[in-house]
Amino acid sequence: MAAYKLRTAPYDLAVQLLSFLLGATLIHSAACVASDICDLDFDRQVARTKNRPLVSGRVSMSGAYIWTIIQTLGAIFCLSYTNYYAFRVGLLGVFPIHVLYPLMKRWTYWPQAWLGLGMNWGLPVAWVYAFREPLDIAIPTILFFGTICWSIFYDTIYACQDKVDDVNAGVKSTALLFGTWIRPILALFSVIFIGTLAASGYLNGNGVVYFLLTVGGASLHFIWQLMTLDIDEPNDCWKKFQANHTIGYIIWAGMLVDYYLLLQSP
Repeated sequence: MAAYKLRTAPYDLAVQLLSFLLGATLIHSAACVASDICDLDFDRQVARTKNRPLVSGRVSMSGAYIWTIIQTLGAIFCLSYTNYYAFRVGLLGVFPIHVLYPLMKRWTYWPQAWLGLGMNWGLPVAWVYAFREPLDIAIPTILFFGTICWSIFYDTIYACQDKVDDVNAGVKSTALLFGTWIRPILALFSVIFIGTLAASGYLNGNGVVYFLLTVGGASLHFIWQLMTLDIDEPNDCWKKFQANHTIGYIIWAGMLVDYYLLLQSP
């Protein structure tokens, strides 16, 4: 969306996308390993996770620590090539956001909300980098809030796989918090996310294609998920969780086509 607003040249956009993709992959991967380290005792008590590499002993704890440090340093190295503001905002994504995430399921029934902060922190970092200074914050703020709602949506579905085991292990999640209200509450979060996509697109001056593909396409996909989701069937929860990759591709496709059409206009 920043590229659309600034009419960023395609080559510059490609370089920025690849750079942020690398940095985001490194920090998210580091957070996943750190989560497995912290959750070792929990994972032993959950049927779905008891065969993970650390639990089964296929990977050593020292190896996991080293790999986490290497990936974190790599992400910070990528951040060092951004500007002053983006670097400082990005460091907040490393600490406290990513560092504290593995502990949230011990402290609150809303670890999915904290996950949303970490998974989507690249959005404000990229926006600040694109504009070189923290200006025009309405659009990224609205969209960032929406992506947190989306993360709560898909990670609650993910957590539904382990509801019984999580109770026994003492793990907290929105899947347990929402109880029998999971579907209507997920519907609410999906509506909020779609609303933020529409609002940010309007404020950004995006074209019709964005609203048809990104907003409309994501809406239809959410409707399909909510209508077919079986929260008591772990296999279906896993499939629906993975289906959110498709929503990401739909959103991205609408933005990309809209950006391309903008560049073709006089």
